[in-house]
Formats: sequence, structure tokens, C-alpha cells
Amino acid sequence: QVQLVESGGGLVQAGGSLRLSCAASGSIFSINTMNWYRQAPGKQRELVAGVSSGGSTNYADSVKGRFTISRDNAKNTVYLQMNSLKPEDTAVYYCNCNVKSAPHPGSWRDYWGQGTQVTVSS
Repeated sequence: QVQLVESGGGLVQAGGSLRLSCAASGSIFSINTMNWYRQAPGKQRELVAGVSSGGSTNYADSVKGRFTISRDNAKNTVYLQMNSLKPEDTAVYYCNCNVKSAPHPGSWRDYWGQGTQVTVSS
């Protein structure tokens, strides 16, 4: 079983910064992509940013130039540095990882964190 634990959310004023962290634990053999999604009230969950095992990154157009995703493979942790935050960034942010783990080491499976609230005031 794999657990993803997120931290770093909170309340910040527009223009401020926050750094989210997501640590994966359990009987992990390998982690492929690590992603951050978000879901605002009344809206669908959307992909914010992703990073591959090789370090390639992709971002939603709405956050390009403001957010930076990174990962520490030794710690099985993914980060999301969020700068120049806007009220429209307010949402619950979820970590998502594609993992090979026991008891199914031959297959990739998706796991989700519990979510962390980010609120940006104007």
C-alpha cells in the first residue's frame, strides 16, 4: 500500500507564495510521473503540473511562469512552488503519483493524496 501525505497549504494574500510538498511512503519499487491537481468549488479537477521520472515537466497554461514543480527521488517527494498567487488559484490541491509497489510490483497504479487547501485572498 502507498500513502501520499501533502503539506504546505494555507491562506495567503494575492501576490504571495506557498510551497506544497507531497511525500510518498509504503512498499514502493518505482515512481513514474508525479503530478499536482486542483479542484475549486463547483469546478472539475484539473491538472496543474506534472514531472516525469526523468525530470521533464509540464504545466497548465494558467500557472506557467508562476508555479514550479520539482521532485526529490531519494525522498519520494514532489514539490510545487507557487509564486504570484492569484485569487483564482484558490482550490484544494491534490498530489497524484503513478507507482509500482507491493503487492503488485509488475503494474503501475495511480495513488492520490487527501488534498490540501490553498486560499488566496484579494
